[in-house]
Amino acid sequence: MGEVRELIIIGGGPAGYTAALYAARGDLRPLVIEGFQWGGQLMITSDVENYPGYPDGVMGPAMMQDFRRQAERFGAEFVSDDVTRVDFSERPFKVYVEDDEYLADAVIVATGASARQLGLESEVALQGRGVSYCATCDASFFRDKDVVVVGGGDSTMEEATFLAKFASKVTIVHRREDFRASQIMLNRARANEKIEFVTNAVVDEVLGVEEGKVTGVRLRDVRSQETWELPTTGLFAAIGHDPNTKLFLDQLEHDAAGYLVTRPGTTETNILGVFAAGDVQDHVYRQAVTAAGSGCMAALDAERYLAAREGHPHAALTAPRPEAEPEPETAQV
Repeated sequence: MGEVRELIIIGGGPAGYTAALYAARGDLRPLVIEGFQWGGQLMITSDVENYPGYPDGVMGPAMMQDFRRQAERFGAEFVSDDVTRVDFSERPFKVYVEDDEYLADAVIVATGASARQLGLESEVALQGRGVSYCATCDASFFRDKDVVVVGGGDSTMEEATFLAKFASKVTIVHRREDFRASQIMLNRARANEKIEFVTNAVVDEVLGVEEGKVTGVRLRDVRSQETWELPTTGLFAAIGHDPNTKLFLDQLEHDAAGYLVTRPGTTETNILGVFAAGDVQDHVYRQAVTAAGSGCMAALDAERYLAAREGHPHAALTAPRPEAEPEPETAQV
């Protein structure tokens, strides 16, 4: 058996790097298997203006480099490759990168989620240059401009309604006449005078590749196959996200959408010693700052677990988390 590390972190993004920072400062010597495409969704994000500590904004890749460098400063080690298999059936846990086996007493899964894309080359070319997958992140860049939102579910209506606070016009493009969105969300979008609907249509191409920014979209009527161009400065794909959990579905508890399930108030999964942080277990907020926060939680949870296990090799595997101390009573004045 090879070296058994105290902690392995799978995934390199806000959650994984924050977990690595806290774990490294806690002297856990974490190994971060960050993947080929480390940095997560922020690597395809241009300006980030809503993360604390960057008052002038920051490029997404630059921010991820800062996160990574800070964790490395305190001793975190990195493998820039993809995990291909895990075995959580026995301790130490086994994590594989092809034929290389890594062993650990605890594991944090922080593999994130991926926004579903339209599958267009022009979409990929203009990511961060008008193509976005997060209205909460990027709406302020489109103040007083026209934008297009693609989709037909609740998230589409929510994104469009949020964008309408900033944009001069929001056009929702949906491939069918009927919507998957709940009636209340659909009614809310229809009642907004800034929101228009184009149904039975799909985006065939995002325009503006030569200019280096989105200038419009080419739409196609799915019934007549007629195409036309719609000028716009932004395209928001709101067709959902997929958690990157394929490797773990046969071992870790997950919901119907594939997101890992953690015990309320913790990052603990159904397997003691395995924790989940960031978008891989969060289908509600999906923000860099919330992912970083849960990465911190996972590192602290792992540290408590490892400390308890060292003191009591067997019974400590089910040791309870420390209870919060009651707040002192204060006199009423």
